[in-house]
Amino acid sequence: MRPGALEPYESALERGTALALHDGAGRSIDMDVRRWMAPPDAADRSVLRRCGEPVLDIGSGPGRLVRALSESGAQALGIDIAPAAVAHSIGSGAPAVRASVFDPLPNEGLWSTALLIDGNIGIGGDVRRLLRRVRGLVAADGLILVETTGSEYEDVVLDARFAVQSGGGPLSALIPTGPSFLWAVVGVRALRAHAARVGCQIVEEWSSGDRSFSALRPAFR
Repeated sequence: MRPGALEPYESALERGTALALHDGAGRSIDMDVRRWMAPPDAADRSVLRRCGEPVLDIGSGPGRLVRALSESGAQALGIDIAPAAVAHSIGSGAPAVRASVFDPLPNEGLWSTALLIDGNIGIGGDVRRLLRRVRGLVAADGLILVETTGSEYEDVVLDARFAVQSGGGPLSALIPTGPSFLWAVVGVRALRAHAARVGCQIVEEWSSGDRSFSALRPAFR
């Protein structure tokens, strides 16, 4: 990301304030910062039950999933590019390192589970590039757990900026700020097509509350 692009996100994490993504086409995607800061909910637990260890949480944010896994005795590590997110994660007892998924990472090819939750299938705006990378991080029989969107935008790339509350104003008055960056929004049907193109097969799809998830495995090495 461009310098300064993460500052609104980090501020929202530190203050627990509302955050969204906005792009020039008038599209808006809510970022549920308060849920990310809270303990895992029922939908999160449906993901955690499917995890085989060790687990790599990509874009782990403040670390609620890694913390829950660690507290259960599972081996897990979070990675995030935002220093404030990593600091919050470590401070809460969730192991994390500051890194991009595209950086060299520990134990490449050996992770039993990789998580792309909370919209993180959108990292970098190139779903197939991301899935190819994550496919190389997990073991040959590894699992990639992906959260997909149920919004009206189901396979788009946003040239987006974070938008934040100003002065405690209403959520309808979120103000875009900072440099833009590429982000993808992916629905279930779109993920099926992307997965097939990068050598992954979807082995399960499920919903919990208003959230949707898919489980992928490498089809070949």
